[in-house]
Amino acid sequence: MTKPIGPLPPVHPGEVLQQEFLEPLALTPYALAKACHVPRTRIERLARCETPVTADTALRLARYFGTTPQFWMNLQSNYELAVATDRTELSHISPRDAA
Repeated sequence: MTKPIGPLPPVHPGEVLQQEFLEPLALTPYALAKACHVPRTRIERLARCETPVTADTALRLARYFGTTPQFWMNLQSNYELAVATDRTELSHISPRDAA
């Protein structure tokens, strides 16, 4: 019998960028930054999961990769909610009664 697998850790948008776009396309963060007209460090830090996707970056990545800005922003939003859920204690808050 195998041990049950717990919940998966949140996926940072930088991990998606690295594994689903940069690696398969043999694209470096420097080349992507140059193509998107942003500082190299912005893409490097994003790909290392050190910084979030901003609206500006989402627009640029969407344009370059043919995705939507919502794709990138949803990745970021889902990541932030997952991290907050893991860190936030809510049991002391009672839901408001519907009247």
